[in-house]
Amino acid sequence: MTKKPKVTVIGSINMDLTVQTTIMPKQGETVLGDNFATYPGGKGANQAVAAARLGADVQMLGAVGNDVFGKDLVHHLQNEGIDTSAIARSEKEATGTATIILSNQDNRIIVAAGANKEVTPSYIQDHLDLIQESDIILTQLEIPLETITYLSELKKDLDVPMILNPAPYQPLPASVIDAFDYLTPNETEAELFKKELQEDRSEDKWITTRGSEGVTIYKDGELVTVPSYDVTVEDTTGAGDTFSGALATKLAEGYSIEQAVQTANAAAALSIMKKGAQSGMPDQASVEQFLREQGGSST
Repeated sequence: MTKKPKVTVIGSINMDLTVQTTIMPKQGETVLGDNFATYPGGKGANQAVAAARLGADVQMLGAVGNDVFGKDLVHHLQNEGIDTSAIARSEKEATGTATIILSNQDNRIIVAAGANKEVTPSYIQDHLDLIQESDIILTQLEIPLETITYLSELKKDLDVPMILNPAPYQPLPASVIDAFDYLTPNETEAELFKKELQEDRSEDKWITTRGSEGVTIYKDGELVTVPSYDVTVEDTTGAGDTFSGALATKLAEGYSIEQAVQTANAAAALSIMKKGAQSGMPDQASVEQFLREQGGSST
């Protein structure tokens, strides 16, 4: 049997509090909602689940509170086959939450970091042995920026590729951007980085998701678009996380960037056909079948 790629995800673990409404409220306005539900979430945990379902051996580094949400989320990750042994349990902070408003195939999200603030450089230092055993490292910006900076400083001593999903957007030092092997912003985030940097950085590392317009990458120095797939949209929450988790898995397996993006696009397309950030994430068999139906290939 082929060895599974080892993906270490360093990031947030949240409980998503989701409400659906036909009218997106304006400032100061109260509207009636249709349905309320809780779903496991957090960009880090989402990406870990996506990677695990696509066949990776996933190690999750993050933190939760010593509360009901935290216990439920860790149990959920364990049920997905993810190694949770390194997840910290905070006695000071509650588990992180994301409040999500869904309306007319769109969403607005407010994140309360909670225990995610405790994913600090010292926490990373305590788990360097796990990181060094990885085939690829995937992280995001729902943990402290000082931790992302610390990871970038470690890069020169780690012979491990690193992906940064720079979301939610915040300004980053050029040294951080230069240190990561790949960055996966969406279209809005990419434009903000372009304005912020005011100079060209290495183009090869930018993998930009553009929704229905596909994903842009650089191939032989030229900008290339890998098309998206036309599917019926139920809920876009978690689509970007599905993409990033799938991308990390396929790059760790040795796929080219173009092949990895094609597979990640398929996984993201399947994810938006169901509600919930993680509940819609497909497994490897579903992605392979979808690609065959679309006339593509997963290899």
